[in-house]
Formats: sequence, C-alpha cells, structure tokens
Amino acid sequence: MQSQSAPGLQSVKLYVYDLSRGMARRLSPVMLGKQLDGIWHSGVVVYEDEFFYGSGGITSCPPGGTLLGPPDSVVDLGSTEVTEDLFMEYLASLGESMFCGSSYNLFDHNCNTFSNEVAQFLTGKKIPSYITDLPSEILSTPFGQALRPLLDSVQIQPTSGGTFNQHGGQS
Repeated sequence: MQSQSAPGLQSVKLYVYDLSRGMARRLSPVMLGKQLDGIWHSGVVVYEDEFFYGSGGITSCPPGGTLLGPPDSVVDLGSTEVTEDLFMEYLASLGESMFCGSSYNLFDHNCNTFSNEVAQFLTGKKIPSYITDLPSEILSTPFGQALRPLLDSVQIQPTSGGTFNQHGGQS
C-alpha cells in the first residue's frame, strides 16, 4: 500500500537514528564541552523503501529495516511528483558518481550528505540543519580535532538492505 499525499504525489520522509543510542546526549558536555543530542544517521523513505548511504554505497531496505531498528524520529519532508523509475535512474547515477562506496567519509560525505541531496531532488527542501551541521559542530571542538584522524578511518554501513548496481537496480 503506497503512502500518497494526493493523486500523483508520493510522500517523502526522513528517518533519523541516533548512532550513539543516547550516549552523545550524556557524554558530549564532558567530552566536547557542548551538548549534542545525538550522532545522526539518516535515510530517505519514499516508494515504500528507505534509501541510505554508507561505505558500501547506496542501499535500500524496508523502512526501519536496518540493524539500527526503528528510527528515533521521522521528519516529513513533503511530497514529490518524481516518478519511481526516474528516482531509481537518479540513484543509479549517484551510485556511479558522487555516492559510490569509496567516496564515503564520516565527516565530509556521509549518509546525511546523501539524504540532503536526495531530499532536494525529490522535494526541493533540505534536511534539518541540526543533522547536516553535526560534523562541523564536533570538529569545532579540541576533542573533535584530536579524534579526527581516527574517525576519518571509520566506515559506517547499516546492513540489512540491497545495494544499487550500475544497471539502475538493486543487487
């Protein structure tokens, strides 16, 4: 059953997960000297699937179907008139270019960068800035700067989904 806002329109949602499972909220004031509510992973839900990006490239699964479980919050991004076929072609193109797995970087080119790009393509709207601004918030602290060399090597790929191949479909 497709979730539709109006005839010809497809609902677009942002699923947001706290990778720290609440630890960031508790430890960030001591470790970073500032309050962070979470370490955010996000995916875009449209056409009855959740699409996200990690070190394995662009992946999809049923909404909330990653190992992260149900999202901590859901942001309604509006609706789109983009057809599912056109969206799949767009994702295949992104997967071959700017969002291939080897392009992943925890701070500079991550799941939230992908979600922001896809949200703008589908709805013309960006995802909330508290999500996209998180890396710069962390790196603006002495502790974040000290940890950057270690964190730059971190690769995140929430599994339980299929990756997109160069032929525009799931593998």
